Amino acid sequence: MKTLVGWDIDSEAELLQLYLTIGNNETAVCRSEKELIERANEDRWDIVLLSQTLPRVEDGFSAFTKLQQALPDAPVVLACRLNEMISLPRFLTNGLRSYIIRDDRGDFIFLILSSLESTVEAVQAERSRKLAERLREEMDGVRKMQETIIPRDIQSQEGYRVVARYEPSEVTIEGDQPVVLAGGDYYDVFRIDDRTLVVLVGDASGHGLKACMSIVTMHTLIRMVSADRYRSTASFVKEINRRLCDNSLVQSGGGFITLYYAAIDTIDQQITWSSAGHPLALMQNMLTNEVTTIGTSADTGLPLGITGDFEYCSCTTPFPENHRLLIFSDGLTDAFSPKSIPHKLFGNDGVIQTMRDNKEKPVAEMLEQLFATSRAFTQGAGRHDDTSVVLVEHHEK
Repeated sequence: MKTLVGWDIDSEAELLQLYLTIGNNETAVCRSEKELIERANEDRWDIVLLSQTLPRVEDGFSAFTKLQQALPDAPVVLACRLNEMISLPRFLTNGLRSYIIRDDRGDFIFLILSSLESTVEAVQAERSRKLAERLREEMDGVRKMQETIIPRDIQSQEGYRVVARYEPSEVTIEGDQPVVLAGGDYYDVFRIDDRTLVVLVGDASGHGLKACMSIVTMHTLIRMVSADRYRSTASFVKEINRRLCDNSLVQSGGGFITLYYAAIDTIDQQITWSSAGHPLALMQNMLTNEVTTIGTSADTGLPLGITGDFEYCSCTTPFPENHRLLIFSDGLTDAFSPKSIPHKLFGNDGVIQTMRDNKEKPVAEMLEQLFATSRAFTQGAGRHDDTSVVLVEHHEK
């Protein structure tokens, strides 16, 4: 701790110099206002101990106001005698952090070090609290930005029901206080003509502003690409990837985005899809309650933003009546409980079992159950990654 002292009595100043340099502490004791302000402007100090009389109360107040300008981040502790306390409110109303009472015997000197340390700790704790509040406000702003690109009202084609949901990651810190983090998950559902329904889910690496802005960038690019590319999912993903590779925001720090893009042909009752490093979708047969993974790992290409000349493939899968299609980010399957050793992921098995257990429920209720079951799997710790899920049901007309 570095302490700057402005003191009025020589004998006490010498004792303070000795006492406040115990251990790794550094101390400079000044005997005048001029010297005190010069030292304040020359170096960085953790705290200032100031005699209210230097040598008069008026001089002490003058030094106090100048210290606030020279060292705005350093708290000032005022030392005053009992008969001087009538002037104390003037200091307190002008930002004084703390004060100590001087006795004639000088015993107060032996309490000064602990008082100064306590003041520094209190100031640091307050700064940490304010910083945490500011970061929380900034993360709330990032989340609100992200929420603006997530569709609210989903319009599906005749014979189809579509529900979707996004939840940011959540971690529990000391004291069991949940903290919701800003992230980079994204989904979109829209029609491009009377027969084609587009469904996509994206997931940017990392959390915070960069991940969110990467997703916003991709969302903007998706809406810029002409409609005829939507039917060729491989061409669409390749074009988005090429443009993202030219984007410095996505490229900085090794960032990338996974994407699952599906174009549902409601006339031919089939799905054409491409995956850029994204988890494969699941298909549920509502008659047999069988849930299967669509495609294999060989059908998955590189995440977006890694290399601009990668060739993606398009795959086609039947989507008959009485079937449900589930597209999701890995926040759903990667849910785990830090209380269990070894850690076990909710995984595809947990998702598939939840779908089977809730086959008879409407799609909105099944979606709710998927989130509730995966979160319960964490035993209250919350999912540590953003989670986006789109559930499409092809029902009988």
